Amino acid sequence: MTRPHRSALYIPGSKARALDKARGLATDVILFDLEDAVAPDEKPAARATLAEELGKGGYGPRLRVVRINALDTEWGRADALAVAGMDCDAVLLPKVTGPDDIDTLAALVPNTPVWAMMESPRGILNAAAIAAHPALQGFVIGTNDLAKDLGTRTTSDRAPLWAALQTCVLAARAHGVVVLDGVFNAFKDEDGLRAECEQGRDFGMDGKSLIHPAQLDIANAVFAPTAAEIETARRQIAAYDAAIAEGQAVAVVDGQIVENLHVETARATLAKAEAIKELESA
Repeated sequence: MTRPHRSALYIPGSKARALDKARGLATDVILFDLEDAVAPDEKPAARATLAEELGKGGYGPRLRVVRINALDTEWGRADALAVAGMDCDAVLLPKVTGPDDIDTLAALVPNTPVWAMMESPRGILNAAAIAAHPALQGFVIGTNDLAKDLGTRTTSDRAPLWAALQTCVLAARAHGVVVLDGVFNAFKDEDGLRAECEQGRDFGMDGKSLIHPAQLDIANAVFAPTAAEIETARRQIAAYDAAIAEGQAVAVVDGQIVENLHVETARATLAKAEAIKELESA
């Protein structure tokens, strides 16, 4: 059953109190951050703090992903070697521009799955090759860095980023990896967050990266099947099964044709709902 990735919350790797609080938060993924959320002079200590907290356990079913510093920085290699010994589920590499970057990191963390920050023009143009790498399991889109590099203006509909967002989704779906939308910066703007989550969900994203716990409820709700979607899925499956039993190839539900491809989508909807139920009851 597919693991839910509706919400992915960044937590500073240097702050023991925040790392402890994360054990009780309703996030599907924790992005333990050694990069942007940690000041340069705190980075070595942050590695030790994070390793200690991960070693204590207590994060339950939450996916534990550690974002290191880029490998061309003075901290990246040491971060990677430290993560190789941490009790985590994946390592997230920033500034990925091509599959060679994944090769380099995979050699340093041979037993740890790799995720990639997709946040540069070169990275977006190489998205398919990055997603095809055997060590790669997930994309996190860095919309802030991407917008900076592209020189776009900030718009509520994110139209300047549509091509990049859809390119990442296409690459992820072609190669079976997770794809998470970028952060929404105005963490007190609930309506804006909901709209951006809905846009990401409509684009086909698995979930959204988040900067504040207050954003969790909205992301978890938007990226989960609604009660109406679950009910429709059940009726589509039942109608199609009945049609097949009568020797028909299609069914009709709510005035719309239901074929095998619609049933596959319906079954995926129910599987996702069940996976979320199991995760939340764990």
